[in-house]
Amino acid sequence: MLIRATEAAELLQTDEKTVNKWVRKEGLPATLVNGRFQINRVDLLEWATDHGIKVPPELFVAAETDIRFPTLAEAFEAGGIHCNVGGSDKLTVLRNVVGLLKLPPQQDPEFLLQVLLAREALGTTAIGDGIAIPHVRNPILLNKPAPAITLCFLAQPVDFEALDGKPVKILFMLTSPTVKVHLHLLSKLAYALRDEGFKATLGRSCDPAGILEAARRFEREKTR
Repeated sequence: MLIRATEAAELLQTDEKTVNKWVRKEGLPATLVNGRFQINRVDLLEWATDHGIKVPPELFVAAETDIRFPTLAEAFEAGGIHCNVGGSDKLTVLRNVVGLLKLPPQQDPEFLLQVLLAREALGTTAIGDGIAIPHVRNPILLNKPAPAITLCFLAQPVDFEALDGKPVKILFMLTSPTVKVHLHLLSKLAYALRDEGFKATLGRSCDPAGILEAARRFEREKTR
C-alpha cells in the first residue's frame, strides 16, 4: 500500500520537506503520482531501519499486512506467458519484451528499455542453458498491486553473450511492488530453474497451460 509523503512524515515524526529530501537525495524509494511523492510502507520501513531512524511499532504491523508473496503460477499469470516473441538481436528482443509488460501509465517504456540496455552493457544477464533474466541493478519496482513474472519464448535464438556460449531462447522479466517481494520471486524462480521437471517443461515448447501446471506441481512438491 502506498502512502503520501505527509503520512510518512507523521509516522516518522518529521515533516514532509524532510521526507521529500530523503527521496531526492538519500535513496528513499518513492513513486511520483500527480506531482507528489507516494511511498510503499514496506519500502519506508526497510529504508528507515537501514538509516537508523526510529520506527513506530504500527509501521511494522502495517507493513507486514502489506506483504503477500505470490506463487510462481500467480506471478506468471500476472505477467503473462508469450510465445514467438520477435527479434534478431538483443535490442529488438528487449524492446519487444518491454512492450509486453503491463506497465502503469506513468512508467516510460523507452526509459525502462534504456536502463535494461545499460545493464546489459555491464555484463550479460543470460544465466546459461538458453535462459536470460534481464534486470537492472535495482529491482523493477512498479506501483501496481500484483507482482509479475513475464515469460517470453523467442521466435529465434539470440546471442546474449552468455558465459556458456548458448544463445538465449527464453527470457524472464520480473516486476514487483517492493524489493522484498522481488527478492522472494527471484529466489523462487532460481530454485525452480534447478528443478528438472519444471526446466524440462520449459524446454519442450511454449505451452502456457503446461508451464502453469508445472509451476504449481513444483511448489506442491517443494512444500511437502
